[in-house]
Amino acid sequence: MPAEVVERIPPSVRLEMSRAGVQVIADRVGARLLHIKGTTTDPALLGRRFEGTDVDVIVDPAGIPALHRALLAQGWQVYSFFRNNSSFEHAQTYFHPDWGHLDVHRRFPGIGLPDGQAFEVLWAERAPARAAGLPCAVPGLTAQAVLLTLNAARAGGQGDTATRVWDALDEPARAACLALVDRLDAQVAFAAAHGDLESYAHRREYLLWKVASQGGTRTQDWLARVRAARTLRERVVLLLRAPLVNTERLTHKLGRAPRPGEILREFAVRSGRGLREVAQSAWSRIRRGTPDAPSRKRGGS
Repeated sequence: MPAEVVERIPPSVRLEMSRAGVQVIADRVGARLLHIKGTTTDPALLGRRFEGTDVDVIVDPAGIPALHRALLAQGWQVYSFFRNNSSFEHAQTYFHPDWGHLDVHRRFPGIGLPDGQAFEVLWAERAPARAAGLPCAVPGLTAQAVLLTLNAARAGGQGDTATRVWDALDEPARAACLALVDRLDAQVAFAAAHGDLESYAHRREYLLWKVASQGGTRTQDWLARVRAARTLRERVVLLLRAPLVNTERLTHKLGRAPRPGEILREFAVRSGRGLREVAQSAWSRIRRGTPDAPSRKRGGS
């Protein structure tokens, strides 16, 4: 469509049509998906104030290759690949000039169950919905409550979202929610959203969720990712990738493909920042481990 026509379409209508279009493409290739976030959220949990700005779906991992090919054939372009999307490498973002952005999730951050198994758990308890009149599926109410809470953990609780979701549930629904958290192995992120992360300091994901929920440096984020990795091979790959430049992000920042010199300059900036963060962290640990001189102690003589 011409850009002037697209601009006249109300954002809510554009989003709904985009969601329906993605569903049609998925149906054609037999890819199972669940619509998440935004207007697909049950109003009983958060009301209707969260409309969203893009389409989010979680897809059966086995169906992602076919869906990817079909999206490209229909004019969608990859905006950000899985490996560069976030610390959790959970979603791949697409862009269409008419329909905006689409996030295809292969996993949901905070869920420790393997991707395929986690999708089957969510799919088994799906609920029917509609997008622009077309039938689609969303997670059941209990799963929506869990996913909203896990998503809130990544933004320091996202205001009062975790509390609002919990307060919207009665006792049986809360019990079902906690049971699903256990089934999905999502206890660490769920605790982070509710301010109880320290109870899981022994878990390998602890530091990752501490950074995700409370903030931290880029170096701390990479160290947390390495610690959270399941295998030695994953840890080695992450360590090798850590100093590399995210050329996708640099491309979006510049508005064009970066030149070799710009990539080298960004590499130098990134490496220098990392070294400074490591040095500052080491100095902080030394300072914390150095006792105050007697003359500086409170109440000292």
